[in-house]
Amino acid sequence: MAINGIFLIAIVALLVVFLLNNNKTNTTATVPPTQAVAAANPTATSAPAKTQAAVATTTAQQPATSNGTNLSVRQVAEKVKPAVVQVSNLQKQQTNPFAGRRGSSNNGSTSSEPVEAGVGSGIIYDKAGYILTNDHVVTGADALLVTLPDGRSFPATVVGTDQLTDLAVIKIDPKDATIPVAELGDSSQLHVGDGVVAIGNALALPGGPTVTSGVVSALDRSVAEPGSTGANGQATSTGPTLYGLVQTDAAINPGNSGGPLVNLQGQVIGINTLGAGEAEPGVQAQGIGFAISINQAKDIAQQLVANGKVSHAYMGISYVPLTPAIASQLGVSLKDGAVLSTVQNGTPAAAAGLKEGDIIVSADGKQLVGESALGEILNGHKPGDKITLQVVTPQSQGGSGQPRNVDITLGERPAGQ
Repeated sequence: MAINGIFLIAIVALLVVFLLNNNKTNTTATVPPTQAVAAANPTATSAPAKTQAAVATTTAQQPATSNGTNLSVRQVAEKVKPAVVQVSNLQKQQTNPFAGRRGSSNNGSTSSEPVEAGVGSGIIYDKAGYILTNDHVVTGADALLVTLPDGRSFPATVVGTDQLTDLAVIKIDPKDATIPVAELGDSSQLHVGDGVVAIGNALALPGGPTVTSGVVSALDRSVAEPGSTGANGQATSTGPTLYGLVQTDAAINPGNSGGPLVNLQGQVIGINTLGAGEAEPGVQAQGIGFAISINQAKDIAQQLVANGKVSHAYMGISYVPLTPAIASQLGVSLKDGAVLSTVQNGTPAAAAGLKEGDIIVSADGKQLVGESALGEILNGHKPGDKITLQVVTPQSQGGSGQPRNVDITLGERPAGQ
């Protein structure tokens, strides 16, 4: 009996231990994973991590605000594209195909209705209907037609053009209609590497403006506009040099001219003007395009709207950059400068005593390094401004060969020069 009692007690004890262990195992298995993680790492919890992920997602989708938050390229396009217009240059065509040719009369008649001779782009920047575009987009037009991305079309008039900066302001009359207006930014805040978006009517393709994106590749570029071309399509001369350009790798193709270059806040920071192939005919280059800075465009537009023309600073000289060969010929040891090839009578330069053969070494305290250095400095001035030049007259030209300061009051560039 005693032995049976002992066995019974042992069996009961084993049963109790088994039940206790089984209950402990089940409790551990039902601990939520988050509690298990917390137990393993007291400083880590799942709830805050989920909150952080939600915040990050929300922030990435936020539109640009006044504090400069960047938009996506799609959001930039949605914001700006409605104000990007197609500018159709309409010209009357000669109906006599032999007019102007040898042995034919030059009195060929012209069509009564102008036809589309070219297409460019523009950007509406004022609710009154003012549009910024390029001078070369509207040159030679007998009439202009502006078409908005929503399909509405308006005849346009030329407010003013400026060939030296390749800018023009045209105007439509929206009457009582509501028109989209783009926001103009501040190009002085641009940095190399900033993201940008180019919008325009590339190749005049149907379906609305084309959007391309890239970065600011360089600032303050100087590029000569293409001039006239020969029968073979090659350039026979160059046009005015454009200064202070924004270089970008965003694709700028024919038809983009006059369209906006936009930052990632959806603000216009440039007016697209030409690609590398247009700047250097015959040169095959990709990812190089140029836009006129919006700060310069705003100044030009203001003058065109107020006066119908632009006042440019003027000295009355022509010059060539100093090269080692020219320096040797003149007998000077200078490396950089602008050698005056002509000084026009009755101009500010003549009044200041400048002569052919003089070498301008610096202007406004800035050394003239590079072919366009003097032009860039003058581009930043207005008529009536006074500047100080450092000039050397070589001994071979009857001078001392020593630098001297020359103060000059800039005049206004005559029309057509």
